Amino acid sequence: MAVTAGKSTKNWIWFIGAMITIVGFSCVIYQLWKLSISDYSDELRGKAMNQQMENTLIPAERGNIYDRNGNTLAQSATVWNVIIDPSVIKQSDDKTAAGETPMSQKVATHLSNILEGVTYEDVMTLAADTTKQYKRVKMRITRPVMEEILEAEEVYGLVGIDFEESPRRFYPYGSFASTVLGFCNEDGGAYGIEAYYNKKLSGTPGRILSARNAVGNEMDYDYKVQVPPEHGQSLVLTIDEVVQHYLEKAMETALIAHNPAKRISGIVMDVNTGEILAMATKEDFDPNTPSEVTSKKGLERLEGLTGEEYQTQLGQERFTQWRNKAVSDPYEPGSVFKLVTLASAIESGHARETDSFYCNGVLEVANRSIHCWKTSGHGQETLTQILVNSCNPGFMTLGQRMGVETFTKYFEAFGLTEKTGIDIPGEAESIYHSAERMGIVELSSSSFGQTFKVTPIQMMVADAATINGGYLLKPFVVKQVLDAEGNVVESYDRTVRRQVISEETSKMVASMAEKVVSEGSGNGAYVAGYRVGGKTGTSQKLDQLDEYGQVTDHVLSFFGFAPADNPQVAVLVLIDEPELKSAYGSVIAAPVVGAIMSDILPYLDIEPKYTEEELEKREIYVKDVIGQKPHEAQSIMANAGLQGKLMGNGAEVIRQIPTPGAPVPKGSTVILYTDEETEAPTVEAPNVVGLSGTEANKRIVSNRLNLRIVGADIDEEGTVAVSQSPDPGEVLEIGSVITVNFINQNATEDLTGSDEPVVPTE
Repeated sequence: MAVTAGKSTKNWIWFIGAMITIVGFSCVIYQLWKLSISDYSDELRGKAMNQQMENTLIPAERGNIYDRNGNTLAQSATVWNVIIDPSVIKQSDDKTAAGETPMSQKVATHLSNILEGVTYEDVMTLAADTTKQYKRVKMRITRPVMEEILEAEEVYGLVGIDFEESPRRFYPYGSFASTVLGFCNEDGGAYGIEAYYNKKLSGTPGRILSARNAVGNEMDYDYKVQVPPEHGQSLVLTIDEVVQHYLEKAMETALIAHNPAKRISGIVMDVNTGEILAMATKEDFDPNTPSEVTSKKGLERLEGLTGEEYQTQLGQERFTQWRNKAVSDPYEPGSVFKLVTLASAIESGHARETDSFYCNGVLEVANRSIHCWKTSGHGQETLTQILVNSCNPGFMTLGQRMGVETFTKYFEAFGLTEKTGIDIPGEAESIYHSAERMGIVELSSSSFGQTFKVTPIQMMVADAATINGGYLLKPFVVKQVLDAEGNVVESYDRTVRRQVISEETSKMVASMAEKVVSEGSGNGAYVAGYRVGGKTGTSQKLDQLDEYGQVTDHVLSFFGFAPADNPQVAVLVLIDEPELKSAYGSVIAAPVVGAIMSDILPYLDIEPKYTEEELEKREIYVKDVIGQKPHEAQSIMANAGLQGKLMGNGAEVIRQIPTPGAPVPKGSTVILYTDEETEAPTVEAPNVVGLSGTEANKRIVSNRLNLRIVGADIDEEGTVAVSQSPDPGEVLEIGSVITVNFINQNATEDLTGSDEPVVPTE
């Protein structure tokens, strides 16, 4: 029995051992299956790959932005990111002898001393993550800072510091066209063209995939894969740097002269293609330092604020200066819109050139009195005269003739109920009366440009359609896309959205609009030798009333185009809430457009055609006589109708004032300097604003300066100077030119009148 029991126990032990062995092997097999075949293996392989492989991005170079003539408006300059390798620094720390400073502390000390905004603790925290080979310390340092770090590495034996190239956006012209271009931040394009075309400009970063051994060191070249970056594409804009310069120069002068509360906006467009030749908003910003507030008014609003209140206001000021007013801010256009009403009425058969109108200064509409700006009335008028006189009752009559259905049909056809589709971000929607909600009061006020809002770019495109043959165009600012080698990969051209009116109607409107400048309230935009057409605008801000319920704020604007018999280019300028509350678009905005036109029309090779009267008074471009003998130079000037006055005792002319190419009237004096020793006499620019044409001319000439006339004829009765450049008090060399904008008050709005559209009820 004992033997039997012993055998049974032994067998039982063998059985249990076998089972344990089988279960053990099964667990091992299961774990091997789990590690090699199951989904869990993917996770482990991923972890292993992360430990053994390093993935380093190679930044792509952002594409450039050029103007239409190849001038660089935005480009990427090379800067460097500072990186450290904590694993290498740890290896050095491990070898540090007693009493010596660990490498991590040495690196942290020197980098924090050199890099602005980086603390010792920042670097130590990054260096403590010794499982990593890549930690970024500081982005976008310049070459001098990098060289300072390299010197510290050499002098103090620092290890574990490296650099990677990183593109930095640079705008060579500073604030030039800034609200169009926008700017970049760490994530790419933030505003403007930079944001709208960010994907094309950015390109695709490259990568370096390298293997690391067990101790974290990079393995041989055979274990490294490099994928080169795909550099961003470049853009060629429709913007012309010269036209943009002339636009901004005139706007900056107007900004100083009229101190508007809500900035100035301007657009120059090719009316036959939709190409934007220039666009600006002033005050603006420098895209190289976009967070810096540059507005004088903005800085005043920030003054004295602290804490959260300061930060909130700072954010508002930045947002305001970045905002492109030309596409993002709807406004009530006022009389600039009358070209659309006129074209719609003619095209729909509700107006003819032979029509007669009568204005007694007011029109009763649904028991409401809506006044003309000229409260005494214009009397009997033709169709052309209601445009020339900017007569509100005349245009209310046209609106009422058309009726709601026809008026809203053309309002929509001219693109005023939809975005233009311009390739700039932030384009706003218009605010207008639908046909269902438009009564007789809304119809009447809308017919002369009040009680609805459109953006400046919508108004520009609509007005251009009234004079370019009737074609509503899609405006655009990017003309071509180039690859990294400079090859054209995409081109953009004229896009006609629809033809709104006939060419015959369009020619009629353009002819009438020319008389606004030659005979009416737009005479401030007159440019000798050119047939300029246009329309003034003085709109009330009906949503901004004072404590007495009265409108006190206005937007002054002017739409001008040339040549009137073959329109090619148009300019729209609007001045939002100028300091002078009683001013009109004809007085303030028209001369600004005139100054822009006088610069850009010759530049665009639009040939002047002078009348006999203009030839008598036409400007002369000063001849270049530098290098000529003194008396020969005087003779050249005399033959050109100018007087040459010699200064100095040299053998030839070495300098002249005005400079070669400057436009001056016949009879002007050019100072000819013949040696370096002769000191140029100076004089302060006199203040001629408010003087009549003859008085302004006399004062300027008596100060031995030359007058350049823009706008109305200075010999006509009622002509008065409304602005000048350079400003009064500025020190000038004798012979310098003062450009003065003149208007004829007898042909413009009565400054004592008032524009009183009523606010329609809902």
